[in-house]
Amino acid sequence: MTNDADRPDDPYDVIIVGAGPAGLSAALILGRCRRRVLVCDAGRPRNAASHAMHGFLTRDGIPPAEFLSFARSQLRPYDTVRLIDAEVTAASCQSDGSFLVTVGAVRHRARRLLIATGVVDRVPAIAGFAELYGRSVFHCPYCDGWELRDQSWAIYGRGDRAYGLALEVTGWTRDIVICTDGPSGFDDRQRAGLDRLGIPVREDRIIRLQAADGVLTEIIFATGAPLPRRALFFTTGQEQRSELALALGCEFNEKGTVRTGKYETTHLPGLYVAGDASRAVQWVIVAAAEGAEAAFAINTDLLREDLENTAPA
Repeated sequence: MTNDADRPDDPYDVIIVGAGPAGLSAALILGRCRRRVLVCDAGRPRNAASHAMHGFLTRDGIPPAEFLSFARSQLRPYDTVRLIDAEVTAASCQSDGSFLVTVGAVRHRARRLLIATGVVDRVPAIAGFAELYGRSVFHCPYCDGWELRDQSWAIYGRGDRAYGLALEVTGWTRDIVICTDGPSGFDDRQRAGLDRLGIPVREDRIIRLQAADGVLTEIIFATGAPLPRRALFFTTGQEQRSELALALGCEFNEKGTVRTGKYETTHLPGLYVAGDASRAVQWVIVAAAEGAEAAFAINTDLLREDLENTAPA
């Protein structure tokens, strides 16, 4: 990676916002394509609280911080790739199709823009919740279910979200209690389905999560007996980490992620969105693959443009 001074009159081929799995994967591919790339990262990864990430072939169980450090180190041979730890505060599309990106007090221009800033989980404001996040409280059973298989789980959420997650986790454990922290929002069909599976529902208000040595032991309610549990998986929604996609006019789906087409394209030519910000399957390995796909599409698009501009009259 290079730390050469910026040359505003000589724009980057690509600016990548976000140095998670999607952004770093895209930077690696584009670096190998000899593209001039700027990667900007605010340093707030979604899985910062996790002790280990899972489901990534050859890296299963690695701490997320170690994974990111290793990924960054693999960009060093590519002298056209620059990575800066700074937040992008604004981005706009110019009349010539290029993008102007503001990083601190400096503006950079690029021919293409890739947003890979991810999402933020809405963590309930319950005592003990944030402290246990990544240790006994999780949002993805595919990421953390194996380590807690056949143990006692709580599902935190309401309505369709909680119902869907409760059905999903039956592959890891059958000792499941749904805690809705108020009215469940379940309809008759959903309640009948839960009854058939023997999954009880607690609608009592939750006061706190009780733990010992950083491990969840029980859930304390405003009324009724405490509920002994070893793990809690929650489904309370998420939001975009960055407002850049919204500011650029991207369309969003019902989950709050960006609607993207083939190879992570968007409604705006030259703008791509990859990783958790754009998909329903939000795994590290999927984000890395989407970053590589976006890089392929970006480089192909730039090659076409370069050849058109250099073709003889």
